[in-house]
Amino acid sequence: MFDVARTSVQNQRMSGNLIKRGFPNRVVCCLAGLLMTGTALSQEGAPKPQGMPVSVIEAKQTSVPNTLEVTAQAEGAKETEVRARVSGILVKRLYEEGERVKAGQPLFQIDPEPYKISLEEWQARAKQTAREAARLKGLFAQQAVSRKEFDDATSANEVAQANLKNAQLNLKWTTVTAPLSGVTGRAQRSEGNLITTSSDGSLLTSIYQVDPIWVRFGLSASDTSKLPGGRLDASLPTVVEIFTADGKLYPQKGKINFLSTFIDPKLGTQQLRAEFPNAEQQILPGQFVKIRLSTGKIENVFLVPQAAVIQTERGFMVWTVGADSKVVPTPLKMGNWIGKNWVVLSGLKEGDKVVVDNIIKIRPGAAVAPNVVPLEPVGAAPGASQVTAAPKETK
Repeated sequence: MFDVARTSVQNQRMSGNLIKRGFPNRVVCCLAGLLMTGTALSQEGAPKPQGMPVSVIEAKQTSVPNTLEVTAQAEGAKETEVRARVSGILVKRLYEEGERVKAGQPLFQIDPEPYKISLEEWQARAKQTAREAARLKGLFAQQAVSRKEFDDATSANEVAQANLKNAQLNLKWTTVTAPLSGVTGRAQRSEGNLITTSSDGSLLTSIYQVDPIWVRFGLSASDTSKLPGGRLDASLPTVVEIFTADGKLYPQKGKINFLSTFIDPKLGTQQLRAEFPNAEQQILPGQFVKIRLSTGKIENVFLVPQAAVIQTERGFMVWTVGADSKVVPTPLKMGNWIGKNWVVLSGLKEGDKVVVDNIIKIRPGAAVAPNVVPLEPVGAAPGASQVTAAPKETK
């Protein structure tokens, strides 16, 4: 209205100027009419202001796996200390530290010479006692010697034979071998050290069986409360997965091989252990990883893109579009993440239009032009099937 009034005043001024310059009245009136008509047409043809274009998804109820994530620590399926059984000077290390070894493979050599001498002595002693026992056996049969003399000779021979076997074992044990197949640790003693059979002097190295690898973890009361029935049921199918240090999902799935039946009084957790194939040694003993348990399903939830969710001091919210094409803030109760999507436990209803872009430009009550787009399906992109724990709400 203001523009039309201003244009009318301008036309009147222009008409007066034309009359002063000698233009006929009918010409001036015709020009004024054309100008007013053009102004009116331009006002009618001007595009009406529209709402901000935004992309929206339609909320649809679905079911998702019930998942739980906790920190865990890897350990060898078998972890064995390699210890010396005899004392002596360590003369040679027969393996490379950190390499794979097979059961029975020589690892260390303790000086065998003293044990060779001892074996020779007992071999000679055993031969002598054996001859003496055989001689007295014949004499005893002829009643030429007493029963005591014969028994003493027999016992002496048995003792000598036992000492001979012990000397053979000691010589054999001077070569320290791997008790099982696995990956060796750092050598605890170097060449030239005196090795003893005491607890602090006999440890030479350790061997870890890393294929399969075990992963040990505990579930607190707050963790188990999120599971069906408030506990991990061994009878239900449970998918066990781990994330490596770089955040990637480990390609091999595992299985629970130990489930404690009581709560650890010191830690306040239920202890569990899972087993994973580890042929490529991607997981090492002692390594901390994140483990994910998936058991059962959560029904009647919604998925929305992470980019659509806003975290405020009061919690989480999204913008939804009403019937009048105006946006309103909608508070939500969140679950975990699945790929690039949030799991929404409550706050949405079937068919709600959730804004997924231009989030920071929107204000409550703003008019928008919604364009419905499909929700990115789980598994459409690398890592999209990953479920991760949701950040805690800010209180």
